[in-house]
Amino acid sequence: MSPADQAADRIYARPPNFQLRLQAGRRARWSSEARSDYSALVLLEGKLRWQTPGDAREGSSEAGGEIVEGSALLSAPGDVLNVAGQGSTKFLLVTLSPVFVLDCAARARLTRSDSVVSFRAPAVEGDARLARLAHDLAGELLDEEAGQELVVSALVEQTLVHLLRRHANVRRAEHVELSRAGLVDRRIRLAVELMHAQMHRELSLEEIASAAHLSPFHFARLFKKLTGATPHAYLANLRAARAQTLLAETDLSVTEVGARVGYMSSSHFAKAFRHSTGLSPRAFRKALVRG
Repeated sequence: MSPADQAADRIYARPPNFQLRLQAGRRARWSSEARSDYSALVLLEGKLRWQTPGDAREGSSEAGGEIVEGSALLSAPGDVLNVAGQGSTKFLLVTLSPVFVLDCAARARLTRSDSVVSFRAPAVEGDARLARLAHDLAGELLDEEAGQELVVSALVEQTLVHLLRRHANVRRAEHVELSRAGLVDRRIRLAVELMHAQMHRELSLEEIASAAHLSPFHFARLFKKLTGATPHAYLANLRAARAQTLLAETDLSVTEVGARVGYMSSSHFAKAFRHSTGLSPRAFRKALVRG
């Protein structure tokens, strides 16, 4: 992404519940791979192409297509959704933590605490209300008027309830449970909790697999099947998410933030952060809407 494109970003972070990102420019790219949150990408201007890889073991084939202004792309934890812009685009990306989604769903009496939420389809077209909510959120990020925090929080909850009502499937969770590490399959829960607790230091595949009481080979295969990502790709995104929180909520230097999430090299941290977010740590901090 060019410096001009980066300057168009507006980011509103309210960890650990949600994050909004308004992006305008060319060569837009985004992927849900290895992410543990729910995401709704609403296209405000332009065209985007999307693709989901198939899984031969599950009997699913590759899917994809194009969305236009007013349409949206939805992903749940474990979904792999790759997005690329078609020329100049403008979109709002709403990222929601699983704990926040389930809490809101329970308060709205839409699901129980032992349920798991997924989306019926990756692409949503013709949802005028969702498009209107996205435009209202984008306006709040740009205007930064008094009461912004209250208005944004209310709009995000309205958006989430609308997604749950119109575009979500809710089912009883057989292996998935809500833990301090978020919504995690219990077969790999201890390994994921280790990643959360020890992301500040180097973690080998052997050590992570040991936490799940599995061999590295069997753990890596199970982890990829359950999350759609390799263990170290998942860990890299956990580190990037934690780094975003530190960049948003503290005045720590970029070097110190990198060290706290396991990168002793500033250049290595910047490269990993850019790979996950599309922005450098400094560009991310500059794009933050302080409220």
